[in-house]
This record gives sequence, C-alpha cells and structure tokens, in this order.
Amino acid sequence: MAFDNTITVVGNVTRDPELRFTQGGMAVANFGVAWNKRKQDGEEEVSFFDVSCFRQLAENVAESLTKGSRVVIYGTLQQRSWDTPDGERRSKVEIIADDVAPSLKWASADIRKNEMRGDGGFSGGGGGQQLRPEPSPAPPAYDMDEEPF
Repeated sequence: MAFDNTITVVGNVTRDPELRFTQGGMAVANFGVAWNKRKQDGEEEVSFFDVSCFRQLAENVAESLTKGSRVVIYGTLQQRSWDTPDGERRSKVEIIADDVAPSLKWASADIRKNEMRGDGGFSGGGGGQQLRPEPSPAPPAYDMDEEPF
C-alpha cells in the first residue's frame, strides 16, 4: 500500500523565487522558506526548506512572491542525493509544491484570476478578473518593531 507524504508548511520566503525553464519549455521556480517554532523555554528554533514549483504554479509564484512574504505551502517531500566533485555523497530534502498561497494572518492580498488558454493552461498578466475581498476589521495591535512570527 502506498502512502502520500503530504506536508503543509507556513513560513516566510527567505529568497526571491528564481524562475527558469527546462529545455522542453516547462517553468520551474525555486525559493526558500523558513519556519520558526517557539520552544517552551522561550527560545526559537528555525527550520529552512528549499521549495520547487513547476509549470503555471512556478510562473505565478515568481510573479507574486518576494523575500519576506508569508506563505502557506502544500506539497510533498522529496529527497535528492548527489556526489560532490570531491567524491562526497550529499543529500537534501526539499518540498515539491502542489500549491502555494499567501498567508493572510498579518497581510491582505488582491487576487487576480488568470484566464484559461485554449491548450488547457492559464495565461498570466492583467487580463484576468479582479477579485477584491470585503474590508475586514482592523487586526489586533502589536509592536511594529517586533517581527510577527
């Protein structure tokens, strides 16, 4: 029986997404995310993850996210291994994103729906429908000099 290794991470983008294209023309975006956890003794523990996105998600991520953005990432874990030029074996675990969304805990977002193309994909840009959320009550006050995580 196969089990899905689904993961959801909420954290802050640590570097602007880098958008590249494969030789076949598929979009690939890579960025980092950090997740902070407060321990019972008051100290913080930070975990860093590399995130990869593909196709339309990659293009939307590259267009929408910047370093410092708070995001919700839904995806799977993948381990990769390789040999260094010195012959050492290295490996890392990264998140392969199925979906990425802005966290609205300390921010608001304007959502623009991309229009469908004839080939089943989506077109980016400004031709989409603009969806605006209803105004919400003011967020709770907190010290502006303190990071909200």
